[in-house]
Amino acid sequence: MPKLTKPPHEPTAENRQIVQLHATIGTPQEDIARVLGIDPKTLRKYYRDELDLASAKANATIGGALFNKAKGGDTAAMIFWMKTRAGWREKQEFDLTSSDGSMSPKPTTIELIAKPVPNDNSQD
Repeated sequence: MPKLTKPPHEPTAENRQIVQLHATIGTPQEDIARVLGIDPKTLRKYYRDELDLASAKANATIGGALFNKAKGGDTAAMIFWMKTRAGWREKQEFDLTSSDGSMSPKPTTIELIAKPVPNDNSQD
């Protein structure tokens, strides 16, 4: 009896769009392969470019939209951009000193004391 083999996968423009869409929104490769009815290895073999470029394209699109919002005066977008791209950080300082000084933090010294370990250098 002859062995039945499945014909090789033939990528189509429609399948490439499906892969790119799913990869762009972060769908796991196993799920994308299931949608197409192929093995994940086959997905990676035939759709490598779509998988690799989808994330970069999505980041560029969202980054561009964020940049435009920041340029347009959106304060939250400006702050986010400066924190993530320009290294801005928020610094919180707490003054624990009370107004009369009675609750001012005082340094504490802790001395660790250990029992001496006998030196067993005796030779019998």
